[in-house]
Amino acid sequence: MNIRIGFWLLCLTSFMACKGKTSGTQDTLFSGVIRVAVDETLSPLAEDEIAVFEAQYNQTGIVPIYTSEVEAINLLLRDSVRWVLATRPLSGDELESFHSNKFFPESIKIATDGIALIVNRQNADSIFNISMLQKVFSGEVTRWNQISSGSKLGDIHVVFDHPNSSTVRYVLDSICGRGRLSDRCHAAGTNREVIDYVSRTPGAMGVIGVNWISDEQDSLCRDFQKGIQVARISRADQPTYGNSYQPYQYYLYTGQYPLSRDIYILLNDPRSALPTGLTSFITGSRGQRIILKAGLLPATMPVNIVNVRDQI
Repeated sequence: MNIRIGFWLLCLTSFMACKGKTSGTQDTLFSGVIRVAVDETLSPLAEDEIAVFEAQYNQTGIVPIYTSEVEAINLLLRDSVRWVLATRPLSGDELESFHSNKFFPESIKIATDGIALIVNRQNADSIFNISMLQKVFSGEVTRWNQISSGSKLGDIHVVFDHPNSSTVRYVLDSICGRGRLSDRCHAAGTNREVIDYVSRTPGAMGVIGVNWISDEQDSLCRDFQKGIQVARISRADQPTYGNSYQPYQYYLYTGQYPLSRDIYILLNDPRSALPTGLTSFITGSRGQRIILKAGLLPATMPVNIVNVRDQI
């Protein structure tokens, strides 16, 4: 009973703190409290943007829901949230559903992201082409010695974050040609768990959003990289170090890194209140600089590349 009372007191305290933060204010462009839905693949970027936004506008409270992309967009369709961070625009059917209810949402591109393939530090195989990846994801290639005859690592363990994640959708659409994933591929739950699994499993290959490992100033990103290496990807039939690339900003900008995708804000805010204010911040100069710092390619800001190193 004491535990239950303590739990409800904690909930009440959190609610009052959030209410106190915006007491005496209206839900406007830069005041109020809102829930937003975020594709979990993009959570490091969202956390950085929200933290700076709330610090700059201290009468705001942004409550993120980190979930799969499918569920995030479903929350928008059900009008449970008015703002989503995702890796695709709204589809024609989704827009038609909104229009039938007199809503006119927007899909606003804010950045270009990379899909990162990660392998264990002990793995000597870290250069792949698209054809080989397709065979791995479809189950045609299941062992590391099918990629490199001298490998002693055994089975390839492919791991994603979530069955309904944007990374799974990307692999199905852009690598497998809308084919099916092998039953040997499995979901770890989150991008963090994918990284942990690969760092513990020499024969693993993980698929994650690059913003999880691209911010060199973030101590968590540096810790993540201790047990993994980021694979180089090539479009060539014979992949080599010289014709393969990692998901650096420069290679996202030039299009040389093959596995890229755009990031969108999905906005349904007919009152032009706080969801619009958050969007304005992220698409503005300060929000775009945060994207630049995170190692992604901003949509509206030039990128100056001083030095490109061999490893992320």
